[in-house]
Amino acid sequence: MIYHVLPKADWEKALAQGSYKAASLATEGFIHASKAGQVAGVLDRYFKGKDDLVVLHIDEHKLTSPFTYEFSPSVNEEFPHIFGPMNLDAVLKVEAL
Repeated sequence: MIYHVLPKADWEKALAQGSYKAASLATEGFIHASKAGQVAGVLDRYFKGKDDLVVLHIDEHKLTSPFTYEFSPSVNEEFPHIFGPMNLDAVLKVEAL
């Protein structure tokens, strides 16, 4: 299981479009994701003070786009990256934060 935090409005847009494409897909070539133990740090670093967020619980085995773990030197950890649009049926749970 991997996780992705995003504004609820972005998730609602993905539902309407039939797949999810984070802005980072266009700018960096992948969608950022996290392991369970990394979600709190991601929230603290990138989403502090923001509300109306959700976290997607993603079954990485159901992804139709490739994904891999890559090292992030800024935090000295490996993070999962999804290299393409995310198919919605890979999302097993949407949790409000």
